[in-house]
Amino acid sequence: MATYLIVGGSSGIGRQLSEQLAEAGHEVYATYNETEKSEENRSGIQYHHCNVLEEIDFQYLPESLDGVVYCAGNINLKPFKSITPESFNEDYKLQVVGAVKVIQEVLPNLKKAEQPSIILFSTVAVQQGLNYHSQVASSKGAVEGLARALAAEFAPEIRVNCIAPSLTDTPMASSLLNSDKKREANADRHPLKRIGTARDIANMAEFLLSGRSGWITGQVMHVDGGLSSLNI
Repeated sequence: MATYLIVGGSSGIGRQLSEQLAEAGHEVYATYNETEKSEENRSGIQYHHCNVLEEIDFQYLPESLDGVVYCAGNINLKPFKSITPESFNEDYKLQVVGAVKVIQEVLPNLKKAEQPSIILFSTVAVQQGLNYHSQVASSKGAVEGLARALAAEFAPEIRVNCIAPSLTDTPMASSLLNSDKKREANADRHPLKRIGTARDIANMAEFLLSGRSGWITGQVMHVDGGLSSLNI
């Protein structure tokens, strides 16, 4: 049995991952900020409040931690001309600085585990370049750089990888999938002709946390229905 911290583990991909890890018999500490019902502890999952933009307190964590997954984030899609520099800065604080704060806080716990793993999240828009994605692609591009740099610095003790999904059917993406027309159009953009699910992404995260991925570090894993690499 391993022990994991899932930041942003009360909704979407984070919640799916937390539940899968708990079902597999692992001990899961999941954080929430505003999601309703997130204080309700489930079997194998302990929920704790955490706003990464404020002071972080992880005193409830055990001394040894096998992995941390940073799922906190948002999707702000706007024309570049309508985005203020302050908005770019706010997004960077959540997506990048928040991850830095969490990792620095739990690094002593990770170092006491045998094969610890860190997972961060990017987006397909970093590699492909999509309309109205300048804000999220900027901060997530920094996340990819952070993941690779930390993988080099922490090797061989701690593995660090990043997952770059395409559009996934989660509450965060609900405004992009709130009609049959939108769902059909977004599914058709992908070579595999469907929208990703939280389980699709959680399956990759669960693999990267496990010993089965023990020779993988410094990678950006594209779980995106083929969108980033295929043109069909």
